[in-house]
Amino acid sequence: MYRPLDTLLRPSLLAVAIALSAPLTSPALMAAEQASSVRAYNLPAAPLASTLNQIASQAGLALSLNPSLAAGKTSAPVNGQFDAPGALREALRGTGLQLEHSSAGTYSLVAAPEGVVTLPETNITGQGSYETAWGPVEGYMAKRTAVGTKTDTELREVPRSISVATREQMSDRAVQNLDDAVRYMPGVTASSYGSDSRAEWLKVRGFEPTQFLDGLPLPKGTYAMPKLETWDLERVALLRGPASSVYGQTPPGGLLDMVSRRPEDSSSHEVQLQIGSYQRKQISFDSTGPIDDEGRFLYRVSGVVRDSNTAIEHNQDKRYNLAPSLTWNIDEDTKLTFLSQFNRDDTGITSQFLPLQGTKLASPAGEIKYHKNLGDPSWEYYDKTYYALGYAFEHRLDDVWQFRQNLRYTKSDLSFQGITAGGSYWPNKPDQAVSADGTVRRGANIVNEDISQFAVDNNFQADFNTGELKHTLLLGLDHQRVNTNYKWLYGEAPTSNIINPIYGQDFSKVAYFAYNDYNQKRQGTGLYVQDQMALDNWRLTLGGRQDWLHTDSRFYNIANKPHDERDDHAFTGNAALSYVFDSGFTPYISYAESFQAEPGGNAKGQAFEPSTGKQYELGLKYQPPGSDMLFTAAVYDLTRQNIVLTDSLGVSRPLGEAKVRGFELEAVGNVNENLKLTAAYTYANSKMTKVGDPQDKNRPLPLTPENQASIWADYTWHNGLLDGFGVGFGARYIGETNNVPAGNLAYVARKSDGDTAAYTVYDAAVHYDLGRLDNSLKGASVALNANNVFDKEYMSTCDGTYCYYGDRRNVMASVNYKF
Repeated sequence: MYRPLDTLLRPSLLAVAIALSAPLTSPALMAAEQASSVRAYNLPAAPLASTLNQIASQAGLALSLNPSLAAGKTSAPVNGQFDAPGALREALRGTGLQLEHSSAGTYSLVAAPEGVVTLPETNITGQGSYETAWGPVEGYMAKRTAVGTKTDTELREVPRSISVATREQMSDRAVQNLDDAVRYMPGVTASSYGSDSRAEWLKVRGFEPTQFLDGLPLPKGTYAMPKLETWDLERVALLRGPASSVYGQTPPGGLLDMVSRRPEDSSSHEVQLQIGSYQRKQISFDSTGPIDDEGRFLYRVSGVVRDSNTAIEHNQDKRYNLAPSLTWNIDEDTKLTFLSQFNRDDTGITSQFLPLQGTKLASPAGEIKYHKNLGDPSWEYYDKTYYALGYAFEHRLDDVWQFRQNLRYTKSDLSFQGITAGGSYWPNKPDQAVSADGTVRRGANIVNEDISQFAVDNNFQADFNTGELKHTLLLGLDHQRVNTNYKWLYGEAPTSNIINPIYGQDFSKVAYFAYNDYNQKRQGTGLYVQDQMALDNWRLTLGGRQDWLHTDSRFYNIANKPHDERDDHAFTGNAALSYVFDSGFTPYISYAESFQAEPGGNAKGQAFEPSTGKQYELGLKYQPPGSDMLFTAAVYDLTRQNIVLTDSLGVSRPLGEAKVRGFELEAVGNVNENLKLTAAYTYANSKMTKVGDPQDKNRPLPLTPENQASIWADYTWHNGLLDGFGVGFGARYIGETNNVPAGNLAYVARKSDGDTAAYTVYDAAVHYDLGRLDNSLKGASVALNANNVFDKEYMSTCDGTYCYYGDRRNVMASVNYKF
């Protein structure tokens, strides 16, 4: 029976009482409590005596062990959540021994009666099941992934550079968006345009990544970004480098492949309440389980409702999210899962598009404060509706062949009005954008963009042997159609003041002209084959894909409204060789190519030529035997051709060729039962090697710092007075960048105007499992997270026209209840 409500609301008093009574508690009672507590185990097969003593010692159990009984025996792996006796019994599986519990509370080993299989009762909670590439992960280290191969493969054996943010890691860091999810990974520049509530602006190895959800691409426009709700995700995987030979149209820098939370066969429910900085209020919920007694039908529904302001005055951030899903287990070989999602965003432009003068350059009127809103709240808005409906179907035909089909229809509608301060009106005089009295000229932007997409991927997988050679063969055919309508009107807005912004002005007399106004339809089909081969410890992967792309464009903002059609085709391949040493080391070498359509077109009303890329990568992965840690290192040489960059004035132009050469390090996983860790270092040297303007040659790619480093660690106590209490701390370093897009401005020689200084910010968290305080609070926990905990003011980016402040301190308190 639950305690009275006033007791539940006073956990601090309970903690004091327990702490004071601890010296009076008998050792036997303390041992019993430790033995009954459930904890996570991840112990490999090992000498039996060693495993049993380790479990007993951690739990404080008295274990009588006859050395002759355990001599020469190996324990079974212990993976999952058990009480201490349950963990001991799990380790004894197959040894011919069993556990006996005496009336004195001690445990001993005896030989199981001959010819009798004993199955003693074990208290197991959520016993660890076989991890799959599309399922939950315990801790920080995912052991399996499908990113890069579309097959369920051990992560340490995939010969590519891959990082995975698990659900537990995202929860520990209170991740709210994809920028948050990937910012501790190597090779990534997150929030590259600073704080922006509208979208994520990511760069991977110098280029913006394509986003995939459940194996299918997500539609992306100029401003209509996917911006998925991370609460609905089981994991976020980042593949660095080209992947077109499997996925089709993708950039050479990499892709994000996210996995939705899916229905589970055991009931579980979760509710989370959050309050935080800028009057943030949010409720998140998740519920899953079987619908019928046989478990043929499983459901899941998760969602988020948020009402918040932002660091910018008079700027809100509201979201309504719902993600229902349903699994039909048709038979033991066939499963169909329906996946859907709905997002409604009502927010503003927190990135601000501030002038150089008053931010990076001096202003006689003083500095522009990061929180000042230089727009007009009565005129600005950002409204976006996103929904998706699809399914994942899988069927095993026999012991060799299985078939999978993923299908989804996605629609994104965006309408927004926003103001840019200074900038384009003073391209040749950035130091005169703000008058002495603080008056600043501004631009008015009206954008309407809608994107619809249909995508389907079919593949057959065959697992078979030819002599000593093992094969995982993948044969696939995918197709997608994307229809984009994009219109951007731009005009001179009424002036404002950087010291005392002026709101409620009349915009009815603004004269607009169309920077962009087009309809573009793209149809793409790809046929691909891949073979993952294994011979002893050798691994060889070979793959190839043929893509056919048809682009139909109508440009309404160009005289005579030109209509353009073009057909493109490309073959992309990949090859990789690795050797999996028994010691845990896996060196590899890989080659991969990319192919991607570029949205929009040139001033003549012609669609851009698709970009292509290639990469050579040499890497090393190391997972110490029996550990839950993965260490990776990679060096790469990447080239992209027909690259198209869009500058701050909204002008897109092809720039020929760019190269990125770099080096990356990562360590991620569970160091021990208490400590979880992720750390990364990135070196990226980027150059534009073939460009139209000679002064742009060898200039670094925008938003691509040479050096980055990060570390996040979480330490949680599982016994003693601090049992259930945990702390987390992280640091993120972003090096100096040069951010002037090539050919952007007449004063482009002034490269320093686009430079951004290096900065370091720190994150922190504390959390407590209230169930360790009192059994009536089982399933409840509290947490406090702070990003940029020391409230460092820094410039995330200056692109030569505008400047963008980085995220300021954001503190969030959470109450979580699982039942």
